[in-house]
Order: sequence, then structure tokens, then C-alpha cells
Amino acid sequence: MERNEKARSAAEIVAAEWSDVLSYGPDRIDLDVPRAAYTHPSLRQLYPMVSHGVLYLSRCTQWPWTNDVGTAYPLVAGGYRVRRESDKTMLGEVETVEEAYELIAASLPDGCGPAIDGTPDDL
Repeated sequence: MERNEKARSAAEIVAAEWSDVLSYGPDRIDLDVPRAAYTHPSLRQLYPMVSHGVLYLSRCTQWPWTNDVGTAYPLVAGGYRVRRESDKTMLGEVETVEEAYELIAASLPDGCGPAIDGTPDDL
């Protein structure tokens, strides 16, 4: 029973953080970015955070967050570069934010499930 309580707790933490991120104004992030990510159930269960106008997703809710989920970086000329930091893999360059998060969802690490309430050491 304790494990289920912990899972619900992690899900509640993730849901609350998504609620916050989705309510940010355009001064923090292009509003289409978190909306596009949130449409994917596999990404919606990950912990979101925003830094310097970029949305990052983690498999855990506590720092240091994981860096094995792709990130979409906007390009000056338009479009997005999608990269996974853990192994420095360039996943691709795409034209739209929807394509970027489609690529991220398709490139999740093996066994990636809902974010856990903990750190990468707890995975």
C-alpha cells in the first residue's frame, strides 16, 4: 500500500507542476511549447520545468533531475533542434513544436514510465 501512496503522491506533484507550467505567461515560455508537450500522455506523466524559455522533462520530481528525455530548443531561423543531454544525441531538427514533441515522445528512454517522487538515484 505504501508504494501506491508514493505513486499517487508523485502523480499529484507532477500534475501540480504541469498546472503551474501551463499557466505561465509568454514572458516565461512560448505558450505553444508546454501545450504541445502536454498533448502526449507519455510526456504528461513526466515532471516539467522551465528555464530560459525552454521546457525540460524529468523522470523524477527532485533535483538533480534526469537528463535522458529529449529537449526541444527553438532555433533562431525557426523550428526546433531536439537533443538528449544524457548521451549528447541529436534526435533531429523539425519545423514545428508539435513535431518536436512527437519526436521526444517517440525517443523516450527504455522503461520510461511516470515520474517518481525522488532523484535519479531512486530510479
